Order: sequence, then structure tokens, then C-alpha cells
Amino acid sequence: MSKLFIPIIEGTTRPHRMSIHAARLIHQVAQDIEGVESILVDPAEFNIPFDGNDQECKDPRYTEITARADAFFIVTPEYNHSFPGSLKRLLDSELKNYLHKPVAFAGVSSGIWGGVRAIEQLVGAVREMGLVPTFTDVQFPNINSIFNEAGELQDPKYPARIHRAYDELIWMTKTLKWGRENLTGT
Repeated sequence: MSKLFIPIIEGTTRPHRMSIHAARLIHQVAQDIEGVESILVDPAEFNIPFDGNDQECKDPRYTEITARADAFFIVTPEYNHSFPGSLKRLLDSELKNYLHKPVAFAGVSSGIWGGVRAIEQLVGAVREMGLVPTFTDVQFPNINSIFNEAGELQDPKYPARIHRAYDELIWMTKTLKWGRENLTGT
């Protein structure tokens, strides 16, 4: 069986973003999971000039990633009780490539909530896009205490938390991939 391709999507283009450290850690954990291939998708590296799903709103590199992906792991910071517009713009640029693919979430915040409210807002949006949210999220509250200024992890409990989220995501990925490949009408 071929490896499952699970891109990690960083949720913001903001300068000095701390969520990139969480995204890099999630990507690092994926490297140790047998049967999984992963890349880190940084929206700052893509050209998504307009809102929407029309051809002029797409970056062909992101289209290729979403077409190939078996699942996604989104890392979103919480901005004003929601997720960043740059993440919405990136996600909106593709729709057909998301259908019946699972998505896991990691929330990031400088406060105590760990991005929970951003994830709550994101669930409705990705569901409408045809993605299937998993139920095991990872929260990174008080992000400045989890990673130091150099981006080094300060809390050794996080890799195990991320593995739990991957366990559920991989199960959903295998199940939905089988369905996409074997059931008609999908």
C-alpha cells in the first residue's frame, strides 16, 4: 500500500507568527509515522490573489497538493475568536479536491484557550467544503510558553498529543480513501 499523503497547512501569513512552530512540530512528528508522507504548506509561499474558487484564484502548486492529498492537518491560530482570513482564502481556492477527505486541527493562541474558538469556527467552513473533521484536536495555549524564541519545544508532552490526533486522522484517512476508491457516487 502506498503512503498516505497528509499535508500540514499553516494557518497564517502573519509576521512573527508563533503557530509556525506548532506546524513544524506536527510535521516533524509525521516524519516518524510509518506509512505517512507529509509536507508543510505555508500560505505565505503561495499566490492566491483573489477570493473564491475560480481559476484566477488558484495557485497550481496548491491545486496539485490538494489533488494528491489523502487528508489534511490544519494548524490555525485564533484571531478574534476565529481563524485567519489568509487560511480561508487558501482553503477556498480549492473545493473539488477536498471532497470526502478528513482533516485534523491544531489550535494555537497566546491565551489559555489554545485556539478552541478558531477550530469551532473552522469546522463549519471545512464541512461545507466537503472535508470531514476528526474529533481529536491538539491545542497549543499560551504558545510562548510551549516554544522558546528559537522555536524549540519546551513541553515534552506535545509529541504524544500529536500522535493521538494522528491516530484518529490516519484511521479516518484509510476509511475515507477506501470509500473514495471503492464506492460509486462519491
